[in-house]
Amino acid sequence: MKINEKHYHTIWVNENDPKLVEIIDQRYLPFEFKIQELKNIKDAYIAIKDMWVRGAPLIGVTAAYGMYLGLLHLTENENLDNKIKELAQYLESSRPTAVNLEFATGLVLQNIRSAKLLEDKIRIAFETANQLKQNEIENCRLIGENGLQFIEKISQTKKGETVNVLTHCNAGWLACVDYGTATAPIYFAHEKGIKIHVWVDETRPRNQGARLTAFELEQQGIPHTVIADNTGGLLMQKGMVDMVIVGSDRTSANGDVANKIGTYLKALAAHDNNIPFYVALPLSTIDWDMNDGINEIPIEQRNEEEVKYIEGWHNDQITKVRLTPENSPALNYGFDVTPAKYVTALITERGVSKASAGEISKLKEL
Repeated sequence: MKINEKHYHTIWVNENDPKLVEIIDQRYLPFEFKIQELKNIKDAYIAIKDMWVRGAPLIGVTAAYGMYLGLLHLTENENLDNKIKELAQYLESSRPTAVNLEFATGLVLQNIRSAKLLEDKIRIAFETANQLKQNEIENCRLIGENGLQFIEKISQTKKGETVNVLTHCNAGWLACVDYGTATAPIYFAHEKGIKIHVWVDETRPRNQGARLTAFELEQQGIPHTVIADNTGGLLMQKGMVDMVIVGSDRTSANGDVANKIGTYLKALAAHDNNIPFYVALPLSTIDWDMNDGINEIPIEQRNEEEVKYIEGWHNDQITKVRLTPENSPALNYGFDVTPAKYVTALITERGVSKASAGEISKLKEL
């Protein structure tokens, strides 16, 4: 996708120095465009934990490159097996909810296991991270193709009138590497000439919708409107929403979906108003060992300061202001879990599936 008409990925290797990994620092968007260098595993850890990068697929790719950067700073004299396990555990501790993190570190560990020499492990880790990046790009492209049919069908039913899509948080290319998950079908529909409009939840407390999804859609020329998080239900009641599509940070094998806090409420409102509720995700976001997402998916609790303060653009700089009484405590759950019964379908790179254990397991076999 593009920023100011120039194509970018969210993460890439420096073309002049393969020991440097570069990212778009999303803390500054949409106000400033900044690129940060990741030079070691600590940089990758901080980038994930402090949300310089965010979104399950991008977190996974960043973790894979983090393993590579960590290996670069080991020596043959160390107990390599133990040190490498420590690298993976360190990265996995950065954010607990997105399963792509463990998927990526596990993939690197698996691929380097047979190599004896450190230099070979480094090479394989680098190749693994690069391939994972390309896989996630292709996954998102296929998600776009597989999800396009639902927008097309609504457009046909409405005889070419505008299709109104509601989305929550940012499951766009900024959360992935390119295309995005929830946004990929939207981008494909726009490219095909389908009239489309997106309701963009602001997504408190970090406002990824208002800041990132709106930025993406603006850059791609897609009509959109930013709304307060609690507006969606009213819009659904008034017939102003045709479908809801969101991403996922972890989906259990039975179809329960963990996504940014507030997603569950949108699913309930969609169910009450007979509006389809789709979840777009790559298979790397499915936790095949977890069969009860509501009770088993770990929910990240973040710093209360994110709730008590808000950031905005003032006097040509990003400014933070307090919203609450100074001594009022705040609670900051990062995610909630939408039960499978409220999910119309899962849109993956291998096709569309009902959110049930039996149907999801078929995707794994394809």
